[in-house]
Amino acid sequence: MKKRLLAGPIALALGAALTVVPATQAQAGHAAQPYTLWYDEPAPDTNEGWETRSLPIGNGAMGATVFGGVQAERLQFNDKTLWTGGPGVSDYTFGNWDTPRPGALEAIRERIWKEGGISPNDVLAALGHKSDTPRHRRFGAYQSFGDVRLAFPDLPAQVADYRRELDISRGVAGVSFTAGGVRHTREYFASAPAGVVAARLAADRPGGVTFTARIAVPANRSATATAAAGRITVKGALTSNAMAYEAQLLVLNQGGTRTDNPDGTVTVTGADSVVLVLGMGTDYAPDYPTYKGEDPHAKLTTRVNAAAARGYARLLSAHRADHAALFDRVRLDLGGSLPAVPTDDVLARYGTDPAADRALEQLFYQYGRYLLIASSRPGSLPANLQGVWNVLEAPPWQSDYHLNINLQMNYWPAEMTNLAELAEPLHAYVDGLREPGRVTAKQMFGADGWVAHHASNIFGHTGAWDHPAYFFPESGAWLVLQLYDHYRFTLDKRFLKRTAYPIMKEAAAFWHDFLQTDPRDGKLVAIPSRSPEIGPTTAGAAMSQQILWHLFTDLREAAELVGDRKEAAAAGDVLAKLDPGLRIGRWGQLQEWKEDIDDPAETHRHVSHLFSVHPGRQVSPRTTPGLAEAAKISLNARTDAGTGWSKAWKINFWARLLDGDRAHKLLGDQLQTSTLANLWDTHPPFQIDGNFGATSGMTEMLLQSHLEVIDLLPALPAAWADGSVSGLRARGAHTVGLTWTSGRLSEARLTADEGGTVTLRSDAFRGGVRVTTDRGRPVAYTADGDTVTFRTRPGGDYRIVPAGR
Repeated sequence: MKKRLLAGPIALALGAALTVVPATQAQAGHAAQPYTLWYDEPAPDTNEGWETRSLPIGNGAMGATVFGGVQAERLQFNDKTLWTGGPGVSDYTFGNWDTPRPGALEAIRERIWKEGGISPNDVLAALGHKSDTPRHRRFGAYQSFGDVRLAFPDLPAQVADYRRELDISRGVAGVSFTAGGVRHTREYFASAPAGVVAARLAADRPGGVTFTARIAVPANRSATATAAAGRITVKGALTSNAMAYEAQLLVLNQGGTRTDNPDGTVTVTGADSVVLVLGMGTDYAPDYPTYKGEDPHAKLTTRVNAAAARGYARLLSAHRADHAALFDRVRLDLGGSLPAVPTDDVLARYGTDPAADRALEQLFYQYGRYLLIASSRPGSLPANLQGVWNVLEAPPWQSDYHLNINLQMNYWPAEMTNLAELAEPLHAYVDGLREPGRVTAKQMFGADGWVAHHASNIFGHTGAWDHPAYFFPESGAWLVLQLYDHYRFTLDKRFLKRTAYPIMKEAAAFWHDFLQTDPRDGKLVAIPSRSPEIGPTTAGAAMSQQILWHLFTDLREAAELVGDRKEAAAAGDVLAKLDPGLRIGRWGQLQEWKEDIDDPAETHRHVSHLFSVHPGRQVSPRTTPGLAEAAKISLNARTDAGTGWSKAWKINFWARLLDGDRAHKLLGDQLQTSTLANLWDTHPPFQIDGNFGATSGMTEMLLQSHLEVIDLLPALPAAWADGSVSGLRARGAHTVGLTWTSGRLSEARLTADEGGTVTLRSDAFRGGVRVTTDRGRPVAYTADGDTVTFRTRPGGDYRIVPAGR
């Protein structure tokens, strides 16, 4: 096992390096845990250490990261509502124009019709904003809330048996080590039921816990710190926008003494164990146009007190039950086993040991689900570019909501991996864009309905902002597609009528006004239009047209379901005239623009013109083989290189193109070149959508349902020859489990939420099949080649076994 010196600020503060001596035997005893990340050293107390090695916990609204320092522990924490910018800045405009620009849109369109394509910078100059000084002043950025700092003056410089871990199946992080013959343990979790982060510090010798606790916050705010009755309170307001914030840390000692210090710190001396209860809040409210709510103090105090009154054991029990109710819905077994080495070593050795590789892939899959559970819960804001975790005052891309794929990708695994309720924050967020989006639609485009562009914040930013890539009004249309897909997975008519359909209908109203007739062929096209984040601005770029085909196709279907015949007819009229955005170009590619101008040497990370392969459903080898082959040519031209999220999207592409081995190769590339030691995805830098996209892509390899047939193991790679999965969800409100051996389906299990007809597809059905209820009673079915169709009853469980299995 390796022995490392802890470098950086911790070592400097202590005056000497901390030597961590892991015990091989102790580590080996934990190695068999399939869903535990573990390390034999602390994370360095630096920004790089935070990004690459800290371990994340979260309850949806708030999150924290565990460093595991021995003599100086750090718990960095966040709340998704703490942002700079927004209405608290005097000249905030929601991204809209400061003054009218009559004729600006018409002039841009005239140039495009005349020139064919123009520079995106020209569109920015005409329709966007000039940069603020500093750039993010009005738009703002997601903030680090602060750090809980614990100093342990009595611990020695050298410890043994060190272990830092995160059990994603329990949602609990831990640190343990032996110092001076005393075993020290620390446990951390973020409770959704209680709305707090909790920790317990203990030693196996009475009186073995001594430390001083404080809360540190960044410099871009006012701050006062007080300590009373074991409660540290730090409060103030952001300098940018006067947003009020408050954090409370309650220190509860068992044995020993506790001292409240005048500087707002608390010291515990000689305790047997200590419980920490951390709560935080701001005066943000998701209410346009002020986004201002109550001062957080009263509710925060009540929440922290209630959590403390429950006691640590009950807090932990409730948290574990809450977490397991979500995490345990899906089980995946790829036949691997983790070796007795730390997770960073398993990652570094990927590709050298098939058993370890399968186990790491299985862990990575469930890690994506864990991160969504931790960063998106009903009632909270949606997961942002970093989920809920951020350490910087000026994070990459503001840690905002990028709406030209990144926010959407965050929620790709929600429905299919049985976490549908975790998409509620996305639905509420999209609904919240409507009111400011109406202003943008009217002001910029003279259109009805609502619109949102490429980048948004928590303050209803729907305008175009200050970068040429940020003009992308298709963003709102893409977002509503995921709301309708929630209906397709759940068949929740109430959600469709009250939430999805009104938002879809109003989004389409904008496009009824925005679409223009192309004089070259009479088709309706978006203009100006661009393929994110590449190339010229034109008319009818492929991605724009494909998104709009899906929008109006879904709207027509939804309108028929809710009985709105007028809207269904109107959507049908648009579809009859709409350019579908699907053309095969001169080198056999699926064209990125309406004109055949694609460069075969282009390797850009965005592959937007394949939207209809994934997440769309216009293009598939099963329904449009010619277009699917063209998509492969385009995808090969882009190569397998790219940022972390780009590789993740390509896993989904190749799965939809039914090439499991290529999808698996991309998964390996992402693990080897775009995954950090703590298994966070890196763009670089850290960007969480790649984690979610990889989990989605692995699911698409095992189960697909976008073509109204449930495809079983449609893109199973050779590396996954034997395995099983349970709890996956398919459109039509079905739960599916699968077992396979030697690359062939052995058994499928299906539970139907609703009664009706279901069709399953597998090559294994070609030799015959047996369909029974869960009690073994035969079920009538019809077979057609590789498909089997039968009727289900509400709540019915079914077993489908290929002949000879």
